[in-house]
Amino acid sequence: MSASPSTVQPSLQKAHGQCLCGKVKIQAGAVVLQAGVCHCQYCQKWGGGPLFTLDAGTEVKLDGACFVSTFKSSDWAERGFCNNCGTHLFYRLKQNGQYFIPVGLLDQLTDLVLDHQIFIEQKPEWYCLANQTTELTGAEVFAAFSAI
Repeated sequence: MSASPSTVQPSLQKAHGQCLCGKVKIQAGAVVLQAGVCHCQYCQKWGGGPLFTLDAGTEVKLDGACFVSTFKSSDWAERGFCNNCGTHLFYRLKQNGQYFIPVGLLDQLTDLVLDHQIFIEQKPEWYCLANQTTELTGAEVFAAFSAI
């Protein structure tokens, strides 16, 4: 999960992609080009490491819906994946239907910037990202979302 904490108006781009097997195709009307990294324990367990995502808002279309399974990973969100090949498709907030899509799932994006890292206090000591980013704790993320 990634919150876009920057106060500068972010660049947006339409985006599309597909899962590994091609049975699920995804289209997003306006992806924020500020990538975020989530270091929470849920993302680490889900993908074996941090989750790099883009905020795709609520205008997301999934073709191949019969191959999309969801998992309620918390009281506030669910995670979607292709039930044929296992590709991670999205993290979606239940409150407003906002999608966060793994960066690597989307094709031909330009002008991406790594902008922020969240749940920084849960990041393991064994790796470090060199990019200069905004870093938020889990408490700061929840405070930002409760203000929405």
